Amino acid sequence: QLQLVESGGGLVQPGGSLRLSCAASGFTLDRYAIGWFRQAPGKEREGVSCINIRISVRSSSTNYADSVKGRFTISRDNAKNTVYLQMNNLKPEDTAVYYCGAQFLGSCSLGTMAYGNWGQGTQVTVSS
Repeated sequence: QLQLVESGGGLVQPGGSLRLSCAASGFTLDRYAIGWFRQAPGKEREGVSCINIRISVRSSSTNYADSVKGRFTISRDNAKNTVYLQMNNLKPEDTAVYYCGAQFLGSCSLGTMAYGNWGQGTQVTVSS
């Protein structure tokens, strides 16, 4: 059974860092496009970052929402079947439940409709 599990969320002060993990079971992630999304209370789910299927040993293409460019970094560890979202210089407006989505042979997209498989989410709270 295909399953995605997010972890790594928590409470952090403004300016702090967190690393979220999206671990897959039941399938190998290297043939899936992965997107990170977030949803704050009362708001729609929005795309944060995405990474394309593994193109080569050296790279996979990535994309970021303007609001997180320069602060967040998405990466893969195929040996661990996990995709990470490193979040630095966190701001209170980054507070949300963060989800990862996966799509077999998909393309990196910040739109929710591009992904057919979702995890349960992990809470990130940025507050002093």
